Amino acid sequence: MKQYIAELRDVSVQTDSMRFRRNMERIGEIFAYEISKTLKWKNTEVITPLGSAECQLLSAQPVIATILRAGLPLHQGILNYFDRAENAFISAYRKHHKDNTFSIQVEYTSSPSVEDKYLILSDPMLATGSSLTLAYKELLKRGNPIHTHIVSILASAQGVEYVKKKIPAGNYTLWLGEVDDELTAKAYIVPGLGDAGDLAFGSKL
Repeated sequence: MKQYIAELRDVSVQTDSMRFRRNMERIGEIFAYEISKTLKWKNTEVITPLGSAECQLLSAQPVIATILRAGLPLHQGILNYFDRAENAFISAYRKHHKDNTFSIQVEYTSSPSVEDKYLILSDPMLATGSSLTLAYKELLKRGNPIHTHIVSILASAQGVEYVKKKIPAGNYTLWLGEVDDELTAKAYIVPGLGDAGDLAFGSKL
């Protein structure tokens, strides 16, 4: 994973948006593999051409959720491993105000029920933690998950502390690629990697 994160940060590699997306996807696959070790599995008889074999399958499929648009490649990487999972998408953005502050606006949510299910919520950049915690609260309107796995490639130390304050301990596991110490006045992670959405999909108006 460290190589992929290094390439995500590297300005000389960031010019290749396809590689940027693929590296995010690869990181999602690594996280998914690690998360799979924590889930419940059941023994299942599988019929082969020559007999039967006892195999292990997931007891229940998780719900994979992400915040649009930057989270899509990371989401796809997780989905590559949990390819039968249900999916949820949250549209959230920073609304900037005249006093140079901003608030997080959630405009749209598409989600199945998460009642008594394992929830995997991904957001590639955990900066202030506001958008992630708002997305989590939005998903709770669809039920109470058994456990939530929160996945971010890069986080700020401040964002991590904010999530810990806003989401009750024991209800979630935090999976992070790396944690950077600094968060600027405009809420950008330093050294970070820039705007993940723009680097993956092109600049926006």
